Amino acid sequence: MKPSEYDFVAARRRLEAKEKSAGEKLTSLEDAAARVTNGDVVAVGGILFSRTPMALVHAILRERRTGLTLVRNLMCQEGEFMMAVGAVERVVTAWFGIGLPWGVSKIMREHVEGGKVVYEEWSHLALGLRFRAAAMGVPFLPALTMLGSDLVAIGPMKTVIDPYTGTTLAAIPALYPDVAILHVHRADRFGNCQIDGYPHMDADIARAASTVLVTAEALIPDEEVRRHPDRTVIPGFLVDAVVPAPWGAFPHECYGLYEADFEHFDEYAAAIDARGTAGVTEFLDRHVYGPASWLESLELWGAERLARQARRAHELVPATDIMGGLSTPPKPPALGAPRQSRGAPRPPDAFTGYA
Repeated sequence: MKPSEYDFVAARRRLEAKEKSAGEKLTSLEDAAARVTNGDVVAVGGILFSRTPMALVHAILRERRTGLTLVRNLMCQEGEFMMAVGAVERVVTAWFGIGLPWGVSKIMREHVEGGKVVYEEWSHLALGLRFRAAAMGVPFLPALTMLGSDLVAIGPMKTVIDPYTGTTLAAIPALYPDVAILHVHRADRFGNCQIDGYPHMDADIARAASTVLVTAEALIPDEEVRRHPDRTVIPGFLVDAVVPAPWGAFPHECYGLYEADFEHFDEYAAAIDARGTAGVTEFLDRHVYGPASWLESLELWGAERLARQARRAHELVPATDIMGGLSTPPKPPALGAPRQSRGAPRPPDAFTGYA
């Protein structure tokens, strides 16, 4: 662990001094990604292939950053991408792979076993508690997780004695990222964010990080946020930048809007089996470094494929969405962006999200 990750006194001072602007936070992907600097600890929202901020991941990769520490509860392709191009020196996670059908990441094994990247492992609960401790502004949280595991002997976690019972407890240290990158369903221009489905650890990550960068499927009017204040998972005063980015998690899923592309995962894993890291760099050359924009990257998937993934998502979330309005499948890029919630008219430019 880096001291800056768990120094709660310095972190609290840093967060207290942070400007909590009530002004507009709208910006471009390029401007948001430029706020990630070499050596930063970057926490990624969502989980595995769910609500991964892929548009931001692409933009950060194009910035050619180095020396990053990447943190995510369950790490997926974003970790492999950054390993393949030498952007990360350390990853912190509870598991690393696309999903059980594809096994543990072979790219991770290649880079960790080859001494190129440090792998720091915590239990899934422990990582959640690290973000929760940081969100609370405390140095650690006591827990039972990981006790009895070999991770205690080889990892940085320490133990404490319960002053009431004398029991040994895990002292799960706070984790204060330099930057959080998150993808949400809806946000207003001030950064108030709404998430449908399971919110994962995003709310705590946003409260723990010094800089919070958000992409959103839809930009909604301020009135919509005020009309339903209970739906704000991440308040705007925590957020530093908002980028409207429809399909911003693809080829991963965004609950209720589009399903993860499992056929792509099969093809991607097969390329790694055949060519190792070269299979990843070939994908990045085509989908990240080749296209001039996120829209161009989406167009490589094809409208038919995107429409299919939208239909599959709506087989799981039929008829009525969480906002209470009728739900219709989002259209692929050539035809329009994923729907906005009822009461929020779709902006004329469906891909920037700006009205």
